[in-house]
Amino acid sequence: MLRFFVPASGELRAVATDLAVKIAEQLGAKAQGRGAVAGTLDDLARRVDASGDDEVAFEFYKLDRELKIEARSNGRASEARIPLPA
Repeated sequence: MLRFFVPASGELRAVATDLAVKIAEQLGAKAQGRGAVAGTLDDLARRVDASGDDEVAFEFYKLDRELKIEARSNGRASEARIPLPA
C-alpha cells in the first residue's frame, strides 16, 4: 500500500496525477494511459467533495489483477479499480 496526501487543487495536486500514472505503469496498466488515470483521480476527488485547500489522501493497493485507488477527504471515502494484466 502506498499513501500520500495532497491539496485538492494546485501544483501539488498535479504531482499526485503524475505519481498515480507512474504507479499504474509500474504495475503493468499501460493500456489505461495518462488520461484515464488522471480522470480516475479527478473523479475520486469529486466524490469525496474535496476542493480548494482541502487535503486529499490517495491510497494505492495492488489486489490480484487490480489497482485499487482510494481517496479520503472531509470524512468521506471513495474508491476505484483499474484492471491489471494477468
